[in-house]
Amino acid sequence: PVSYIFLFPLSFISSQTLCNNIKNKLIWNLPVRDDAMTSRRGACHVTRKCWRFENMALQFSDADFQEAWKELDEPQLQGGWELFTESMGVKIYRLYNKETGLYEYKVFGTLSSCSPELCADVYMDLAYRKQWDSYVKELHEKVYDGQKAIYWEVKYPFPLSNRDYVYVRERRDLQVNGRKIWVVLARSLAGSHCPEKSGVIRVKDYKHTVAMETDGAQGTKIFMNYFDNPGGNIPAWVINWAAKSGVPGFLKDIQDACSKYANYCKNRK
Repeated sequence: PVSYIFLFPLSFISSQTLCNNIKNKLIWNLPVRDDAMTSRRGACHVTRKCWRFENMALQFSDADFQEAWKELDEPQLQGGWELFTESMGVKIYRLYNKETGLYEYKVFGTLSSCSPELCADVYMDLAYRKQWDSYVKELHEKVYDGQKAIYWEVKYPFPLSNRDYVYVRERRDLQVNGRKIWVVLARSLAGSHCPEKSGVIRVKDYKHTVAMETDGAQGTKIFMNYFDNPGGNIPAWVINWAAKSGVPGFLKDIQDACSKYANYCKNRK
């Protein structure tokens, strides 16, 4: 989530980076009170291996996955996308959403220190997320009226209310003309029967796409697409400002988490 990261709610801005940015630089000077505080496959050859929740209806189509991995070859930046910032060899683009006043983001770059398969494994491991992200209040899989989904509550700094997410995700390991590509899609679950908590704001508009393949060396070529509307009364400019440092911070966090994953798995056994 805006909080998180790689849903990684990955979500792509990490919760820790966003919360620290707001808390340390801004929030004490803002008259902010949150609402909750007051109350087709194409011509190429594609094979796949999928990770989905058992008993979960198919939420994403083949076209959704194709759209994601194709951005690794041909970034789709027509229609108003603008270069937002460039850091550590990563370019971040944004698209203004008039309805919300927020931006949708696309990220293109390379993570030099971890393989795409490792990144995908870390991304999918909710238990590990709880180990390295101190802003996770609650994170687990649960069935809501026969639909299995992920519930995630993210800690926000005072005086902001915590946010929570109910979303579905799917990972596919694809073989595309001899290339191996890992794609993970996630989005908020519409009409969820997960009850909302008092004092916690439910994020109902969230989507995240990640596509990864080898960079030809020891790293990962990555594409991400992300939108998250945290709701409440946080000014849009605050959220947009936090994203500028939050995205590079997230990329650093994810590489650090990847570097420690082998030890985590070893100790868990």
